[in-house]
Amino acid sequence: MSSPYRGRLAPSPTGYLHVGHARTFWTAQQRAEASGGTLVLRNEDLDPGRSRVQFTGAMIEDLRWFGFRWQEGPDCGGPYAPYSQSERMAFYRAGFEKLRQLNRVYPCYCSRQDVMRALQAPHAGEEEPVYPGLCRPSAKPAKHQSSRPPSWRFLVADGEAVEFQDGCCGPQRFVAGVDFGDFVVWRHDDVPSYQLAVTLDDAAMRITEVVRGEDLLLSTARQWLLYEALGLAVPAFYHCPLLTDAAGRRLAKRDDALSLRTLREQGLSPDAIRRQWTEIPIARQSS
Repeated sequence: MSSPYRGRLAPSPTGYLHVGHARTFWTAQQRAEASGGTLVLRNEDLDPGRSRVQFTGAMIEDLRWFGFRWQEGPDCGGPYAPYSQSERMAFYRAGFEKLRQLNRVYPCYCSRQDVMRALQAPHAGEEEPVYPGLCRPSAKPAKHQSSRPPSWRFLVADGEAVEFQDGCCGPQRFVAGVDFGDFVVWRHDDVPSYQLAVTLDDAAMRITEVVRGEDLLLSTARQWLLYEALGLAVPAFYHCPLLTDAAGRRLAKRDDALSLRTLREQGLSPDAIRRQWTEIPIARQSS
């Protein structure tokens, strides 16, 4: 017998939510309701440099106004609390320590600039470049070590293929060492990476399907390896097409004119915004 459906909304309080977030989250809510399942709200306030308390309150208010209803979350509690990532650091440290004990991670003293120079070319887009292995255990001792604490990278097996069936985008295949390389799981500023935190959270909160944007397909490949290394059950995935602006660019929090808060102040209703989704161009973007 399969487990009861558990989905999640996982916004970050680094700005006001925009219609792109709302459309993806609405899909998550619809899939949870269609399965008679539970919807979890998780406040992903992990980034100390960008997360803001005022955006957390605005996030919950805007979601409620738009018509979202969750059964567990930072405002209402639940069996897998706390539901704010900033309150789950001990949990992340335990997961990281397990990876260390399994010898699946290693210290890395490279900065992002070091990686870029090693590749001899700038990386287009927002994806982390394929790491060239300067600090890998099999490499010669790095000469660029500094007094700065290291980041810790997850060691992937070059050539290993990660394959999965996405509920929206169909069959996916990514190859380690080609599409992605050793990736950071713990930052030098003593904060877990997005990849590690969401993997541990989704497993701990018993999420059975992760619904999110199509731009995170490659992140799923990385997280798949973490699930396997930690012996965790892998959820199903459903990556939604992205909403873009008139120029074909992915909507982002910098687009304040398309934030739920601004549209609300302009007098638009949630129903009116949802009707407009069919008029906003939807683009599939490669990961």
